[in-house]
Amino acid sequence: MPPLEVADIFRAHGAAYRHARRVPLADEAVMRHIVSCRTAALGGHVDTCDSCGHVRISYNSCRDRHCPKCQSLKRAEWLEARRERLLPVPYFHVVFTIPDDLNAVALRNKEVVYDILFRAASETLLAIARDPNHLGAQIGFTAILHTWGQDLRLHPHVHCVATGGGLSLDGFRWVAGRETFFLPVKVLAKMFRGKFLAYLREAYDAGRLVFRGKTAALAERIAFRRFVRALYAKEWVVYAKPPFGGAEHVFRYLGRYTHRVAISNGRLIAMDGGRVRFEKKDYKDGARRKVEEISALEFIRRFLLHRLPKRFVRIRHYGLMAGRNVKGKLEDARALLGAPHHTNPCQERPRTWAERYRDLTGIDIMACPRCGRALLRRPLPEPDTPVAHAVSA
Repeated sequence: MPPLEVADIFRAHGAAYRHARRVPLADEAVMRHIVSCRTAALGGHVDTCDSCGHVRISYNSCRDRHCPKCQSLKRAEWLEARRERLLPVPYFHVVFTIPDDLNAVALRNKEVVYDILFRAASETLLAIARDPNHLGAQIGFTAILHTWGQDLRLHPHVHCVATGGGLSLDGFRWVAGRETFFLPVKVLAKMFRGKFLAYLREAYDAGRLVFRGKTAALAERIAFRRFVRALYAKEWVVYAKPPFGGAEHVFRYLGRYTHRVAISNGRLIAMDGGRVRFEKKDYKDGARRKVEEISALEFIRRFLLHRLPKRFVRIRHYGLMAGRNVKGKLEDARALLGAPHHTNPCQERPRTWAERYRDLTGIDIMACPRCGRALLRRPLPEPDTPVAHAVSA
């Protein structure tokens, strides 16, 4: 029996989900893409070996960024492009999380709230790092938005992978941070809270927030101000993990976070009787692996909570890593650290999809798995034609 996939759950229970609720067109598109991914619905191609006669039929991917099957090559290409920006310094992993009280507001205002999350987190890191009482330097970091917890419920947070040191404010020297300490998390958390809520109030005053359903009462100014005051009274969570073992460790670690989707097919266990079981880590219990069981309709609902707005950028670069600084300040930092300049093999010359995949993964998908000779590729024939019947035979 083939492994269970998110697409299987959509196929089996998508119609019932649509019947039970009004499904936004964007959610419909995600479901349709995932169901059709790597099936005959999207067309494909036939690879044949003239030496041994081996035939392989491959169907096209949907390329939807929410699809669990479409991220591996994107991840590899993205990481290869980032390799040349790594510096030979310690890196720290900092996570900024908003309180659960904001989840309902975030769900109705994804683009606005997630942009505020990025803005507040990035400005906080840059400001505290520049403060002479802390590091007194300009750091560089990559921020990655995740909106899910292990149980698929909404849990917006930003992962930041930051240099453990930075370029001095005058630009003439590298300021090294402590080996086991980045920046004080309590200071980060307080500034993050203040910036986030200030930008949230600004968005409210500008009429950019929508309140419906559970949040409808917040449309009243007095209720919204009371809501914000309660959030100021809470302790917000910023977590800094110990430093990585080196730039290559950072490189591998980033691959675990950049092109993730809400749940991978590998975490799915079974679907039967209208229920879905999947594996999760319970971080409140020492990250022990446990099994969650929910209805298939609830699984679909939770999965679609994490659909991002169209063209929303969920991986962003700041400080030394910002695009405007790559050819200037980042190169200055590289020179001060005596770091060699990496070249990106993907930029040497235009390459085919198969060549890029081979360069990035070490797997030559155009080599015959039987005899090792080169496979010849041609488009998949239209169905119900003599050629198609010959291929399928």
